[in-house]
Amino acid sequence: MSKKNNELDPERQIIEQTKCWLSNVIIAHNYCPFAKREIEQNRVRYQVINEFDPQNCLEILIQECVYLQQNPEVETTLIILPKGLGNFETYLDFIAVAEDLLVSQNYEGVFQMASFHPDYCFQGSEGNDPANFTNRSPYPMIHLLREASITKVLEHYPDPELIPERNIEFARSQGFEVMQKLLQDCLKKAK
Repeated sequence: MSKKNNELDPERQIIEQTKCWLSNVIIAHNYCPFAKREIEQNRVRYQVINEFDPQNCLEILIQECVYLQQNPEVETTLIILPKGLGNFETYLDFIAVAEDLLVSQNYEGVFQMASFHPDYCFQGSEGNDPANFTNRSPYPMIHLLREASITKVLEHYPDPELIPERNIEFARSQGFEVMQKLLQDCLKKAK
């Protein structure tokens, strides 16, 4: 904490806001039934990239793949991109390049990326559809997951294909305003 006004430094604040979102949205509403265990066991790595430079971000993505390979005690990484990718279409373009890079670096089948953005909008849906909040986060981010871990947990989880459907139903039952407030509250709490 900073000595002035007991405020968190900007990077720590971004991580705390992300943790609030994970706790109060993702875990509290069981969007990802596998997240709670990893967070409780402190197996999630948070990487904040404060200056968006596409090449640098791609290099960091690959560095995170190497890090995860060398550190099996860390299950997953959230790469948080608070600057430069506020436009959702620009973000999607970057995600497409990042996915291609994972393939070209022989990480296909080793790691998988999940994408989250404050303005996430599923193809074919309206911006005010509460279902979009299943992938809306405080900041643009890339969730880097181990494919082997996903395969292993899904083997023991009944009907995993129903998870997205259940999440969409829940978000729609809550409505746009409630879901928006949940996300906005995470940005306020960690200041």
